[in-house]
Amino acid sequence: MSVKIQAVAKALPPYTRTTQEILPFLDLWLSGQEDRFVRKVKKIFENAGVDRRYSIMGPEEVFTKTSFEEKNNIYIKEGTRLGRQCLEAALEKASLRPTDIDFIITVSCTGIMIPSMDAYLINELQMKQDIVRLPVTEMGCAAGVSGMLYAKKMLAANPNKRAAVIAVESPTATFQLDDYSMPNIVSAAIFGDGAACAILSSYDTDKGPEILGEEMYHFYDADHLMGFQLTNGGLKMVLDVEVPEKIEAHFGDIVHPFLAKHQLSIEDIDHLIFHPGGRKIINLVESLFVSMGKQLDDTKEVLRQYGNMSSATVLYVLERFLDQEIPAGKKGLMLSFGPGFSAQRILLQW
Repeated sequence: MSVKIQAVAKALPPYTRTTQEILPFLDLWLSGQEDRFVRKVKKIFENAGVDRRYSIMGPEEVFTKTSFEEKNNIYIKEGTRLGRQCLEAALEKASLRPTDIDFIITVSCTGIMIPSMDAYLINELQMKQDIVRLPVTEMGCAAGVSGMLYAKKMLAANPNKRAAVIAVESPTATFQLDDYSMPNIVSAAIFGDGAACAILSSYDTDKGPEILGEEMYHFYDADHLMGFQLTNGGLKMVLDVEVPEKIEAHFGDIVHPFLAKHQLSIEDIDHLIFHPGGRKIINLVESLFVSMGKQLDDTKEVLRQYGNMSSATVLYVLERFLDQEIPAGKKGLMLSFGPGFSAQRILLQW
């Protein structure tokens, strides 16, 4: 059963600042810290490869002491609004109605909602009453590809159905005002808020790149590398300095056997649709491909314009490719990394 990606659309929160506009807020936040430390933090922001970030909160609110409950309530309200916006935008791109969706998969790790976001969207848009719901949580940055992977498996077993994968993230809602650790600082420097929706279809008549294959790859004994700790102040970022080294050590095993199962090599891949985890990881991955003439320009541009929006970010990269006129037969490789530690892969063909 052929499964295609029909459309991808994004939605952005109302608050936005450039990196240069955020620096004065850092001065206020870091007041009382040693000058050398302040300069180091500012340099991390300036060298993050992010020119602009979007947020569900204004910077004044981000850098104000608020409770976990207050931040999570904003996440619920604004996240649901963004989820609806990107879903409606994707439906419009695909010339579909809300009732044309048979499976709804919502993806997020930066807040807590019970019932999950899909329930609110079903009510607001009056979607099918027998629609199948799947909330995907606790998978971090990898979950955008994970959600598409689950949608593909659902659709492959069900002809003439469609699925919406909606990724909504607000890393700024996890910023810890009293935490001056490197994971909290690096997270604040590279992350931003955003949402995106991908619509997948098992209708033969629907257009879009076909998913030829999909797999997960799990790193052993690496659960400490990335994630969140649930504290009284909210979700506290866990981000180990070993992440780039672990990715480099496993990269060949992640990419080459997966492609070989489809009688392909990396030379056969025309487009790299990679999640922009951060500047270090992008530079690392790009260095592994430079001898093959491959590049990550779209990944770098998404990071520059929006920052890392966790699970939603890879869909921003994918949208850039879907908005192009790509000749039939061209192939693309989607890749993202996340807590576990794990890598998620999808092979596409236009």
